[in-house]
Amino acid sequence: MTKLKCLNATTIKVIAIVLMVADHVHQMFMDFGAPMWLTYIGRLVFPLFLFTAADSFFYTRDRKKYLWRLLLGSLAMTVMSSALQDALPNETVVLVNNAFTTFFIAGLYMLFWDRFFDGVKEKNTWKMVSSVLLCLVPIISAIPTLIVLSSFTEQLSFGTLQVIVYLSMLIPNILTTEGGAILAALGFAFYVLRKWRWAQIAVLLSVSAMIFIMGSENLQWLMGLAAIPMLMYNGEKGRGMKWFFYVFYPAHIFVLYIAATLLAKSAA
Repeated sequence: MTKLKCLNATTIKVIAIVLMVADHVHQMFMDFGAPMWLTYIGRLVFPLFLFTAADSFFYTRDRKKYLWRLLLGSLAMTVMSSALQDALPNETVVLVNNAFTTFFIAGLYMLFWDRFFDGVKEKNTWKMVSSVLLCLVPIISAIPTLIVLSSFTEQLSFGTLQVIVYLSMLIPNILTTEGGAILAALGFAFYVLRKWRWAQIAVLLSVSAMIFIMGSENLQWLMGLAAIPMLMYNGEKGRGMKWFFYVFYPAHIFVLYIAATLLAKSAA
């Protein structure tokens, strides 16, 4: 069993990064024959990142600063993606990638969990109430998105609608988070159950099975395979790579998008 647990957090993150790049290569170049297996293995990425994020959040000294970094990363990703698509449009590839939103919302619920139970221990009513209000933020912030999706938009001017659409993209919420609210909830579950690996894996496999039952064409059910590296986690942090993801994540997506768009233009 000891030999089986040979992966530290950094190694799991590196595995997830490699799989993430493969998945995004398929996303950007599938019209040029990028094989489907690239996106198959990419389904493991989110659960692996969320699994390591649960541990990272627990040991983070300044959790509010951690969440601010994710929020700023989410805002920057949205603005830069929009600007890049305006400057270099691509008819077949849409930049909807923003994992920062998923990590931010999962992190908010992790903070809610700790604050609430700290309030219970301290008998601090305000801390408990504010914690419950905190968990409503990703739901309330979905209002602009709900407006966009409703028939009410017919009564709005084009300019007003544009502002609401942009707000719905900028503000992390349960409706626009990459991968859906289910992945943010999975990250929260990993945090709550971080002392019980078997329970974390049971939740992962349950969500994977639920997605499969709802429709096997949704390849996200393959994320159940992330249970393998999770079982091999030895609980050690490994070498720090605090800022790497914040830089590499948007950089590799934008580079792949630009390359795919230029290739499409040259082939036209």
